[in-house]
Amino acid sequence: MTLPEWRIFDDVDGLVAALADALCAEAEAAIAARGVFHLVLAGGSTPLALYRALADRHVGNAQWQVWYGDERCQPLDHPERNSVTAETAWLAASRIPPSNRRPIPSERGAPEAASLYADWLKDVGEFDVVLLGMGEDGHTASLFPDHDWGRAAESADVLAVHGAPKPPPERVSLSAARLSRSTRVWFVVTGSGKRHALRRWASGDVLPVAAVYGRRQTVCWVDALAWPADD
Repeated sequence: MTLPEWRIFDDVDGLVAALADALCAEAEAAIAARGVFHLVLAGGSTPLALYRALADRHVGNAQWQVWYGDERCQPLDHPERNSVTAETAWLAASRIPPSNRRPIPSERGAPEAASLYADWLKDVGEFDVVLLGMGEDGHTASLFPDHDWGRAAESADVLAVHGAPKPPPERVSLSAARLSRSTRVWFVVTGSGKRHALRRWASGDVLPVAAVYGRRQTVCWVDALAWPADD
């Protein structure tokens, strides 16, 4: 098991500012090296704060390729879809062309969407940065306890998720193996509700969040409220 590097911040504002700085630096380095930056986006409230910060900085251009770690099977314009929130907060106003912004077509249903997204990803090697959150049960993306996380090397790149414990029950998620095909995996975890799961993760418990790690770097960006200090 590979534990992440823990980066602890006093508050969410400080975390988001540092995360935005780091993301911009990684994009610049990747584009200088290969002419493209492959980024996987997460859902959740803290990533949304990051996306707003990126919008304020006018971040992104035609050399960015944007993917998603998971999506709910809901109508294309549903306000709770990860793609809708990211578009609203950042992408729609960015200089990243619509053809470079790749939402999961989950409105088609989980099996078809998983197959389509896997096909879109087949010519993509390593991601540069994968952004992920963590739920109070230790799930990440739509990889939940007591479900298939797709950890094995031969696992499908994209999983159709049925019976998720959080609504909606039908989802699509990149597998743990595919998410781990990234130079860097960065988890963003905030709030006291995540403290117990973080403690379990740091103690080595088998959780979905622990099944994903970057090839060069794995970091958990965490605020003081979430960090499991002795209490």
